[in-house]
Amino acid sequence: MDNVNELVEGPKQFAKDSAQLLQRCTKPDRKEFMQISRAVALVPENSIKVFSGNSHPEFSRLVAQRLGLSLGKCVVLKYSNQETSVTIGESVRDEDVFIIQSGCGEINDNLMELLIMINACRTASARRITAVMPCFPYARQDKKDKSRAPITAKLVANMLTVAGADHVITMDLHASQIQGFFNIPVDNLYAEPTMLKYIRDNVMREGNVVIVSPDAGGAKRAAAIADKLDIEFALIHKERKKANEVSRMVLVGEVRNKICVLVDDIADTCGTLGLASKTLMDNGAVKVYAVITHAVLSGKATEVINNSHLSRLIVTNTIPHDDKKIRCNNKLDTIDVSATFAEAIRRTHNGESVSFLFHNVPS
Repeated sequence: MDNVNELVEGPKQFAKDSAQLLQRCTKPDRKEFMQISRAVALVPENSIKVFSGNSHPEFSRLVAQRLGLSLGKCVVLKYSNQETSVTIGESVRDEDVFIIQSGCGEINDNLMELLIMINACRTASARRITAVMPCFPYARQDKKDKSRAPITAKLVANMLTVAGADHVITMDLHASQIQGFFNIPVDNLYAEPTMLKYIRDNVMREGNVVIVSPDAGGAKRAAAIADKLDIEFALIHKERKKANEVSRMVLVGEVRNKICVLVDDIADTCGTLGLASKTLMDNGAVKVYAVITHAVLSGKATEVINNSHLSRLIVTNTIPHDDKKIRCNNKLDTIDVSATFAEAIRRTHNGESVSFLFHNVPS
């Protein structure tokens, strides 16, 4: 069918010429025509538009750079009465829009900023809007653990849906069940593949390594990493006198003459990491590392890190921490996960499976 090659130059041209071409086809050609028609229909006609909020513009720039795109034009500012104003500076009609905003810094302002940006794109007739949230805000308020306690993570899910989000991409949710709070698709990416690569390339060369969970809640995550590295696993049990105050830690497992790697999803005040590193050193550990996904590092976290037995704290860049890195006396190392998010965006746009990223680091 030479006519097909002449007339079909792209999805839009194909749609325009298809009726005319079908009339000109002979019966044997019609089968081939339908095959080409289905193939062309799989090609996305819309393009990717990536916008960034103010929470982590450097991360957004890295993601866009990885995709070979420029960040979309968008102006976000505050009025004198602290209201947030958003102006989308280019057309998003019928486009595939991705808005990157992490749950960090001034969390409430950044969340409101994200909601307004989503709604602005919705009213501007975007085909699909994906909220890319490297760190999901309020993720630790995921259950009713005492009387009259709110489940704020569910509230955030409702707000994102009502604002107009069609899809959410995030990383290492504090509890995977948060995905069930949404009535829209949620892709919960994992930092585990990049962590495994870092541990193999930088830590296991130094000697005998053991993976340690700083609390019972993270035991499943730490055990999975230990199994994939084919090394031993230990657990620290926290005993509390009252809420938010650890009285003592009990080690379960053998760490004597070994390099310990603490694994967790969030480092906030770092009190647990400080006590855990001391417990491990008291039990004969040679050196203690900590590998964390989200570096919140609030309050006196940097002071705790500097005064702790931690040799190095390794974190991803889901949350900006350049200022804290300077104050941590070279104890803070960063793993870049922007490639994982960029590949997730590309696969989402093209309708490909994202599960590849659960076990592999994009090249």
